[in-house]
Amino acid sequence: MNTNSFSAMTVNEVSRLTGLSVRTLQYYDKIGLLPPSGYTEAGYRLYDDTALKKLQQIMLFRELEFPLKEIKEIVSRPDFDGVKALEQQIELLKLRREHLDSLIAFATGIKLLGVDYAMNRSKSDFSAFDKSKLDDYTKRAKEQWGNSAEYKEFEEKAKSRSASDDERLALETMSLFKEFGNMRSLDPSDGIVQAQVKKLQSFFCENFYTCTNEILRGLGEMYAGGGEFTESIDNAGGKGTAAFVHKAIEIYCK
Repeated sequence: MNTNSFSAMTVNEVSRLTGLSVRTLQYYDKIGLLPPSGYTEAGYRLYDDTALKKLQQIMLFRELEFPLKEIKEIVSRPDFDGVKALEQQIELLKLRREHLDSLIAFATGIKLLGVDYAMNRSKSDFSAFDKSKLDDYTKRAKEQWGNSAEYKEFEEKAKSRSASDDERLALETMSLFKEFGNMRSLDPSDGIVQAQVKKLQSFFCENFYTCTNEILRGLGEMYAGGGEFTESIDNAGGKGTAAFVHKAIEIYCK
């Protein structure tokens, strides 16, 4: 159909709007995933609102890592419900965000021996996922970050621990943060607080891996960065404990 009679965007305009390359849009047309709504008199592709809405669905499915073949099958079904699909995509994106938030924490503090504790603490947050998905994300994190000497040391020590040992260490870690919480009325630079930071560092070195000042500083930033770690520490020591620990660690590591 050659037409200029309806309001539509050219392939170049759609490319600028979406960030997809012209070549990608041409490929989507070639495989029948997103045919253009029409053509200009010169033969250039045009896309109307209906096509753009379909492209939005395609891009969301791509963000969720659906193969193009599956996306084509889904959006081409006679009973395809765009509204229902969008609701499902929102839920999937929320679940993916929770996984990614956890991975960001792992990446930031992957050298932390509290990684294992974080996994245990977050199990309830992953109740909507099957175990295989959680294992897959953990595997990716290990593949990306598992080359550090500290992480290898952490894994070696973890091999000799039982589940009860892990639970005990998790409780002892939270007990240390509870002690920090009781010190919140003090200045983070106070000798008592700084001695507690040293105690925390020594605990990590003894039970997990060599916790250098550099690693400890990174952990402090992670503690106050929001999410699972901040919530867990504040639950143990009271609101504001994570930020307090962060400040104390920064002073200690100067």
